[in-house]
Amino acid sequence: MKPVYILGGSQSDFARNLAREGRELFDLFREVLADGLEQTGLDARHVGVGHVGNFVSELFTGQAHLGGFFAEADGRFKGMPAVRHEAACASGSMAVLAAMADIESGRYSCACVLGIEQMRNVDGETAADHLAAAAWRGRESEQARYLWPAQFAELARVYDERYGLKRDWLVELSRNAFANARRNPLAQTRKWTVEAPQLSEDDEANPLIEGCLRKQDCGQMTDGAAMVVLADAEFTRAWCRKHGHDLGRIPRISGWGHTGAPLRLHSKLDGDNEPGPMLPHVGAAFSAAIQRAGLKDANQLDAIELHDCFSITGYMLLDHLDLAPPGQAWQVIERGIGLDGPLPVNPGGGLIGLGHPVGATGVRMLNDAARQVRGEAGDNQVEGARHVATLNVGGSATTVASLVVSR
Repeated sequence: MKPVYILGGSQSDFARNLAREGRELFDLFREVLADGLEQTGLDARHVGVGHVGNFVSELFTGQAHLGGFFAEADGRFKGMPAVRHEAACASGSMAVLAAMADIESGRYSCACVLGIEQMRNVDGETAADHLAAAAWRGRESEQARYLWPAQFAELARVYDERYGLKRDWLVELSRNAFANARRNPLAQTRKWTVEAPQLSEDDEANPLIEGCLRKQDCGQMTDGAAMVVLADAEFTRAWCRKHGHDLGRIPRISGWGHTGAPLRLHSKLDGDNEPGPMLPHVGAAFSAAIQRAGLKDANQLDAIELHDCFSITGYMLLDHLDLAPPGQAWQVIERGIGLDGPLPVNPGGGLIGLGHPVGATGVRMLNDAARQVRGEAGDNQVEGARHVATLNVGGSATTVASLVVSR
């Protein structure tokens, strides 16, 4: 890989509700873009290309063609090429991969990637219906009230049937997410009270949503945006000289992986009774990122950002890191996934605790990984972090992307 450096970035407060503030998607885009440029000491004239990660703004806000927001936000972006990318919950990672390709090809030396979603301006059932666009409408979970909880409850059922699945393991993933989120000033649930009753099987304190999944097994409906600035080595060296930074301490994307699969969950599961990981293409994306980063295996990571849109999703991804035999990700959980564990998982709270503005999640993961290796993650810092990975999925793992950030 040619070096792709992360000069900095920004994230909005995921607890915000734009509609209640009287604000809209563009306002959030402009705020996070301006803050990210200020944090990096850049202005629009330094950026060669823009990429936007967004899943379904047409349905939530009636607005598409979001690349045009760059020049609306700052007139100095006029003339800059910009494009939007959609791959459900992996939309942000697709925008990152496209920006990396622009830099590695030599087309541009500096790229801005911004992921964004507004989701809290409609009621819960309408939001759930909008998000169902990431599945195959009319061919999956047709009887479910909430399609995505139903889809991942089905994944949990198959996991239990094949390997055995204890609720305690899923509870620990949620508990860890909420605990880390309480330390994060940008987390959606930082002020929530989530104690033993809220994580129990008490139908009043923690009601069932679909199948075996309960309220606290589920990620959040979130308004939010995140932004990163990527650059090639020459641009980064000049930027370091100008701002007095040490090039050796600037995070870089050292590895990447990207795989795909059929749209339907059961197209991924049907007929697959071979021993081994449940979804081999998930492990393939992660392994490719690890290998490109020059790491031996996941044991060399200092932390990982896992896509826990549901607790079972986080468990499934943990099961594809090759840290335990297939179906036995509980071993990794029992060794410790907290901030001081052998492999901290979602130090900032993940999707369950921090929030999940769908199109922004992949970008937020990358920004948080970069903050970790810069040592700038505040109360969520993993001590001495030098290699942090992301593992981001879209739909029922129809799109999978993994990145390794190193310094």
